[in-house]
Amino acid sequence: MAYRLLILSSFMLLTACGTAPPSNVNDLCDIFEEKDDWYDDAADASEKWNVPIVDIMAIMHQESRFVHDAQPPRRKILWIIPGPRLSSAYGYPQAKTETWETYQRATGEYGADRDDFEDAADFVGWYTNTSYKRCGINRGDTYASYLAYHEGHGGYNRRTYNKKAWLKKVARKVEKRANTYRNQLSSCEKDLKRKGWFDWF
Repeated sequence: MAYRLLILSSFMLLTACGTAPPSNVNDLCDIFEEKDDWYDDAADASEKWNVPIVDIMAIMHQESRFVHDAQPPRRKILWIIPGPRLSSAYGYPQAKTETWETYQRATGEYGADRDDFEDAADFVGWYTNTSYKRCGINRGDTYASYLAYHEGHGGYNRRTYNKKAWLKKVARKVEKRANTYRNQLSSCEKDLKRKGWFDWF
């Protein structure tokens, strides 16, 4: 019995370590050092969709702080009873169910999950690349990319963000974080690439 409990405890500990957010979400080098596969996953999405790694990571930081099963709060019924959630947004990218299903159909990634970092990074890359095309956003324009991510492509093209001063402030925060991440990544990316190479042996 004690042996079984030990195995179960070890499994739970490993699971928790695998899904816990990074210890320091403000330093991209620390994030990628702590989460072994995340650099490769983000780099793959970046190359596939021609979207900067730092934009992918800054958007996910804003959306979920890298909490794999993040969800919006619930509405309150009679101010105390938990009701339905404010939206179907879920996971690292806080993608709504309908938008996630659109991504799955467009890419053929029907097994992708919002609480899987690799899939989430690919989604953010896909969505941002689509924003470049549908909204005429310049590649690497983090500010505009986040506005389109939040408002949707139709909303961005209708300039719905112009009535949301708070959202513009948030988009500037995301832009600033991407610039910070960029400076940090420039100091450690060579080592991360080298580490990924030696992982094959």
